Amino acid sequence: MTTGWIWHEAFNWHNTGNGSGFFPPGGFIQPYESFDSPATKGRFAALVEVSGFHKQMRRLEATEVTDAEILRVHTPGYLRRLKELDATGGDAGENADFGPQGLRIARLAAGAVASAVRGVLAGEVSNAYALVRPAGHHAEPDRGRGYCILANTSIAAEIAREEFGIKRIAIVDWDVHHGNGTQKVFWEDPNVLTVSLHQDQLYPVDSGFREENGGAGAEGSALNIPLPAGTGDGGYVRAVEQVVIPALQRFQPELIIVGSGMDAAVTDPLGRMMVTSEGFRRMSHLVIQAADELADGNVVFAHEGGYSAHYVPFCGMAVLEELTGVKSAVDDPYYDFFQSYPQRLIEPWQEDAIRKAAVLAQLVPSYAVLQEASHTQNG
Repeated sequence: MTTGWIWHEAFNWHNTGNGSGFFPPGGFIQPYESFDSPATKGRFAALVEVSGFHKQMRRLEATEVTDAEILRVHTPGYLRRLKELDATGGDAGENADFGPQGLRIARLAAGAVASAVRGVLAGEVSNAYALVRPAGHHAEPDRGRGYCILANTSIAAEIAREEFGIKRIAIVDWDVHHGNGTQKVFWEDPNVLTVSLHQDQLYPVDSGFREENGGAGAEGSALNIPLPAGTGDGGYVRAVEQVVIPALQRFQPELIIVGSGMDAAVTDPLGRMMVTSEGFRRMSHLVIQAADELADGNVVFAHEGGYSAHYVPFCGMAVLEELTGVKSAVDDPYYDFFQSYPQRLIEPWQEDAIRKAAVLAQLVPSYAVLQEASHTQNG
């Protein structure tokens, strides 16, 4: 097994400006740094390098996505706006700030995910992890949102379809925030299954409800698993076991892309969840196993959010160990402390939320139904 690895120093140069949390400086708000600072992902990349674990993976090169590749997902008006803002920087929509000449970095981030997908589907590597910044799952066709400029995983999915003839793709997103952008891109597409595990009504507050199942002709192809605040390893792993895996088994994707956000971690400042590195390890194991069984092993992890600078690196290493099948020299120094937290265990109200989502997993279009519909259309 060879795992592809993508990281570029330019991602550390993505400039989200200063402020205090969500707000720009001014008045009594003293200038500080954005939650989306270079620290978390840069420290993850540094831990991979310093531990020597990069030697267990094959470095893949990222190239910027082209205008044509962006326009497979985004509107011409939005791309035009990004180009107009590029000289000075600005907000691409809603809290999606970037600095001068920042569009190149956003193109490179989307290109890194695309390179990871190409590497896996071309057989150069068995699976891959793209550690990128800015993230992408909040970016909608006509605007950026929530630190996201371009829809990284959505662009990569379209490239997989056009260049490799992949017909069924599942995008599984466990970032603590709802993957609204990914869902919107494929809302009326029955051949892309979007699955989002997220903290209920965190961001965006008006999306990610269980009732959001897909648009006309694609009913069941959007699966939302909103989890109560405080959910830890037990609840997340149960949700993957009882909702995500059955949905994948029904859909039978040829490629699985994981939106590998790590802001459900116990120490994250933007989430109120309790997931440890072992929780991310177990979820990764389950999805990688499903990819082996259903998709010929075709799985790509694309980093999304995660804002705990000291803990994201250890959560990320746990995922890389599952992808490579190799134990690193790195042990999570925080785990012994966190595992004493009772919140890591599943609670009855969390079980109830998972049961309700599991019912909706049965509405995911089955491969047999999709095949029958395809045969009918082809007459």
